[in-house]
This record gives sequence, structure tokens and C-alpha cells, in this order.
Amino acid sequence: MDRLQNIETFVRVAQTQNFTEAARQLRIARSVVTTRIQQLEEYVGAPLFHRSTRVVRLTEVGQAFQRDCTELVSKANDIVDQMRDVRGSPAGTLSVHALTGFVLGRFASVIHEFQETYPDIKLDLNVSDAVVDPVKAGVDCALQIFPPTSTELIARPLFPVRRVFCATPAYLEKFGIPKNPRELHEHSLGLYSRYPTRDQWTFHHDGNQITLYLNANLLTNSVHLLREYAMENAGIVCLPTLVASEAIRKGQLKVVLPDHLLSAFWLSAVYAGTSRNAFKLRLFIEHISTQFKRLPPWDAELIDLGLLSKSIVTG
Repeated sequence: MDRLQNIETFVRVAQTQNFTEAARQLRIARSVVTTRIQQLEEYVGAPLFHRSTRVVRLTEVGQAFQRDCTELVSKANDIVDQMRDVRGSPAGTLSVHALTGFVLGRFASVIHEFQETYPDIKLDLNVSDAVVDPVKAGVDCALQIFPPTSTELIARPLFPVRRVFCATPAYLEKFGIPKNPRELHEHSLGLYSRYPTRDQWTFHHDGNQITLYLNANLLTNSVHLLREYAMENAGIVCLPTLVASEAIRKGQLKVVLPDHLLSAFWLSAVYAGTSRNAFKLRLFIEHISTQFKRLPPWDAELIDLGLLSKSIVTG
């Protein structure tokens, strides 16, 4: 019996509360998970889980040792990674969940450079706007703008995600330019559906705040679709600058209400403090941090051109 391997399997079942999901994350058969748990239970002389057709719950014995087992697995993996790093080759698979709006158009070069630096680290990248718990989802970290779903998770801010309302010059020439946020009600609007603030929009201007509830003609979880919608002269949309910057710089889109700032969200790396790939994860996060500073390049370009305010409001 490989005790450490069985303990790692126990940790994964405890985190996912599901034998099948644990097997998927470990890339082994469910029967192997069952066998490893049974071996561990025979060794400790007590059941670790209460099992039923619908629920897998830790027993008192399982609860007593879950945290220590999680830290043990994390430490063991970290030691092995550091031993490999001494030889110059950290290796293994790093699983990452990332926002679609960030990944498309911005992330391929980051991945390429990271893999050139650490060629033996494989990335398993899941792209979605869903809010995930990295532990339950079986990923090492989530790159997201949403707060962690658990107090046991750590969020490391990477860079601010600014948002602007914008439209094509042709649309604004035909339907007029809003002078204040309330005039947005008079326009066809395209809005992103997954912001933590949902339908509530707060504008900051000269030390004052205006909070509105906006109704969208197009509500979607795709910021790239919103950009294309705007480019069809269909309305005013709210886009993160990381998606809109190129079109704004080229004059294809024009920022609306540039002096009424929306609060920026922070894109953060969210991960468990006891991540089983802590060393590789640290290398990955540090690499992203060096690529995207607190003032990301797409914002710096717009500020230099006078197309984006230097001021920023962060929540």
C-alpha cells in the first residue's frame, strides 16, 4: 500500500465529497479510488466516510485528520517540486480556471513564455465565466474577478479590470452622446451578466456617486459578443478595457461618459492555502505578475493617448 498516495486520494474525496469526481481529477478509475480509501480505512482501523447513494460525508475520524492530511500532501508535493527545481526542471501538471474575457486575445503569449521558461510544466486550462471553488473544481487556481467562495481560499490581486461604456462613432452620431449616466436609459444597451454587482451600476464623478439599475437590450456572459454587438452599431455597451482597448485605440469605438468612472474589479489568482502544487503555482502566479503590472499595458496605452482617465476607482 502506498500510504501517501492513499492519503492524497482521501484528501481529494474529502474536498469533492464525491468518489467519481475525485477519480476524474486524479485521472484514475473510480474503482481505484474506492480501493485506496478501503486500504486506508483498514490501516487506520476506522471508517473515514459515511457513504450513501447521494452523499459522501467525513466521519469524525475523517474530520479529525483532513486538515493534517491536506497539509501533508501539499508539503510532500512541494518538496518534490523543489527537489526537481534544484535540478532545473520543475515538472508536472498545473490546472487553472480562467475568465474567458481575460484569456482570449491576452493570454496565449503569457502561456507560451511560461512554458519556454518551465518546459516540463504542463498547463490544463479551463476557460469559463463560471465562479468556481478551486478545491471542489479540482484546479490549482482560478483567475477571476469574483471574491473567493470560501474563507479557506487565498486571493492574490494581479491587476485591476477597468470597465468603460462605449459605442461606435456611427451609433453616437445617429442617436446622440449621453451627457450623464441617467441618459443611458434612452439608449440600446449591451451589458455583461456575470459581474458581482449584477444590474446595479455605480458611477463616480467629482467625488459624488450615482447608482442606477440598467435594463439591457442584450444581456450576455460574453464580453467579446458585446464588443461585436457594439461594432454592428447596435448600441452602447459596457466592456472591460482589456477587451475594448484595441478598438478604442483605432477609433472604432468611442468611450462614453469618460468622466463618470465605474469601479474596477481586481483580477485575482484564487487558490487554496494548502494547494498540492504550491511550488508550481507560485512560479505561475509570479510569471503573470511580471507580465501584467498594476497598470496593465492596454490601460497604459489608452491613458497615454488621452482616451482613458488616469483616475481609477477600486472596490
